[in-house]
Amino acid sequence: MEKTKEFLIPFIGLKLGKHHFEYQVSNSFFEIFDYHEYNNSNIKVNVVLEKKSTMLELAFKHKGTVNVPCDMTNEEFDLPIKGSMKLIVRFGDVFNNDNEELLILPHGEYQIDIAQYIYEMIVLSVPLKRIHPGVKDGSLNSEALTKLKELTVKELKKENKKEENIDPRWDKLKQLLTDK
Repeated sequence: MEKTKEFLIPFIGLKLGKHHFEYQVSNSFFEIFDYHEYNNSNIKVNVVLEKKSTMLELAFKHKGTVNVPCDMTNEEFDLPIKGSMKLIVRFGDVFNNDNEELLILPHGEYQIDIAQYIYEMIVLSVPLKRIHPGVKDGSLNSEALTKLKELTVKELKKENKKEENIDPRWDKLKQLLTDK
């Protein structure tokens, strides 16, 4: 992928030890993967690559916000997200990325593309159910919430009326259970 060129790390020229990389991720990054779930995103990703003689260890961390619609009210809000992930890169005969924590690169490789790992880490850190913080603490006023509250109150009133209109035959049947 030509569009993920900034996420290529050429590890062949690096000395043994730890190396730090920092990326700023926005919606243009998610468009590369044809993912249009977020209205806006501002995420800082830190990657620490530790080069050892026989392998590479990558530690990913991210923190930021994604603007998403609330699942209850459809109000847009900035959802704070954060997360981390570790990846071990070994060298072998053939490329293999079947394991999510282990990547095997062919012996002749000189760089690693970490875009897919950053993408997966961020997408998996966003909760499936997105609820506006104003809904949780009761400070959000929206048409959808007002309508939900109106409907909830009406349903409770209907249930109370049903309890008042109990058929007297049920009372006789209940007495049979207690008369034993």
